[in-house]
Amino acid sequence: MLMTIVVTGLTPLGWLMRNRRAGDEQSVRRAPELAAPRTIEVSSPAFGHGGTIPDRHCSLDLGPNVSPELRWRGVPAGTKQLLLVIEDIDVPFSRPSLHTVAVLPQGETGLAEGELVSGHPRIRYVPTRGGRTGYFGPRPFPGHGQHRYGFHLYALDEALPAQLPGQLDRLLSLVGGHVLADGFLEGVRRG
Repeated sequence: MLMTIVVTGLTPLGWLMRNRRAGDEQSVRRAPELAAPRTIEVSSPAFGHGGTIPDRHCSLDLGPNVSPELRWRGVPAGTKQLLLVIEDIDVPFSRPSLHTVAVLPQGETGLAEGELVSGHPRIRYVPTRGGRTGYFGPRPFPGHGQHRYGFHLYALDEALPAQLPGQLDRLLSLVGGHVLADGFLEGVRRG
């Protein structure tokens, strides 16, 4: 009930900010440190590329915030670790909103539904806004319109240190020159 009141109250503000978006230019896919051939195929049985992310995989009032199943293939030989970044490039801020930044062991070919949780024994996280770790699903600002959520996967030829930096910018400086390949899946939600 409280969340319904909050969403209803924020919708006019979303309408006013419809033309304000972070955009592709600020996306991690444009970071020079992550530049690599796009040879990894990333998919999900929950939604196709450009498709709507189901409520089940959304947060706050939209759904239970369960991470979607993800699959990939085409990870090159020599990969030591995988880096998964989930971002919303349509937030009304100067930079995209990071939803998840996770380091996965080499040899993984996917993640089961609900596997992106804090405390998972095989997954390490770089904290996102507010120190969050784990999966934080889509929830576009009410009334703001369609948001695009990028699921970016990077194959790294060098393992990251045990102590991960607390910010994506610092992580990017560590992976620069070590990205063998990348993959991308995009889902959408309306606010």
